[in-house]
Amino acid sequence: MSTEQLPFPGLRSGVEDVPTNEDAQTAKEYTSDQEVRWCPGCGDYAVLKAVQGFLPQLGLRRENIVFVSGIGCSSRFPYYLDTYGMHSIHGRAPSIATGIATAREDLSVWVVTGDGDALSIGGNHLIHALRRNVNMTILLFNNRIYGLTKGQYSPTSEAGKITKSTPMGSVDHPFNPVSLALGAEASFVARTIDSDRKHLTSVLSAAAAHRGTSLVEIYQNCPIFNDGAFDAIKNNDTKADAIIPLTHGEPITFSAGTKGLIRDSQTGGVKIVETADVDADALLVHDALNPDPSQAFAISRLTEMGYLNQTPIGIFRQVSRPTYDDQARAQVASASEAAPGTPTERLAGLIGSGDTWTVV
Repeated sequence: MSTEQLPFPGLRSGVEDVPTNEDAQTAKEYTSDQEVRWCPGCGDYAVLKAVQGFLPQLGLRRENIVFVSGIGCSSRFPYYLDTYGMHSIHGRAPSIATGIATAREDLSVWVVTGDGDALSIGGNHLIHALRRNVNMTILLFNNRIYGLTKGQYSPTSEAGKITKSTPMGSVDHPFNPVSLALGAEASFVARTIDSDRKHLTSVLSAAAAHRGTSLVEIYQNCPIFNDGAFDAIKNNDTKADAIIPLTHGEPITFSAGTKGLIRDSQTGGVKIVETADVDADALLVHDALNPDPSQAFAISRLTEMGYLNQTPIGIFRQVSRPTYDDQARAQVASASEAAPGTPTERLAGLIGSGDTWTVV
């Protein structure tokens, strides 16, 4: 599940004042003095350690990094990082992060959210951040349950899920976060696992380097209210058959190379076949850089209805397109250059332009 072959254009932050080699940072410097308060065994611990270990690699000062979260277990993240951060409003973290990224080009902006926070009350905020392609990295922790409010089903819980709020089984059709992001034409979409430190770090590196909105879905275990939800892709006896690793430029195979993906001529999507039954050139080659998201979307549908028997893991899409905040700043700069007078005079002219009324 390597991501090393993908081209990384460099960190999105425009800050130039970066630490020197003599000031090399460590994970400890990104660890706050706050007591980490998650349930024992929670997958959030593994993600936090991976992020704390990864942040020094950004080559940025801590004051040029900001984490914004919504509401939920994962949203305690900013407390545990010694960077700037904001524990914000339920579902609205992408909107707040959009304002930060637009106003401060020098910042590396991160959003930490969960499947409930991002996909329920925050659904519209998420898809609009993705389509606008704002310079931010969104870490979507998906444990397929509401953990903070003690075990209700979430927008990613599988159909039939029995929980405190669905004692006879959920009748909702679950979201597939990767499919949703690709449908919103996000420019960077990936999926990784909380317990795979190496893969998680490599995906974070690619996401941080991407200019635009990066969405990383992280399968994260909740040991209290949904323990074992990801056993199929974590158990050593089953994960080789369950995980479909995505490596740009390589044929998509799994199960020790005995299975692979080909185009399905009947549905237009993709399907799993025994590699011994097809020619090698029939196997689908993964292209994360394809500007058309159709193939990536078809691959994402292999994880259907919330079941994880076959789960693609890796970078689904990484393409370049103009970003919202870059274009907004360019418009402001262009308007400022074109308008005569001092900033105060220009502001007065703007307020007094168009349809105005004098109240007497």
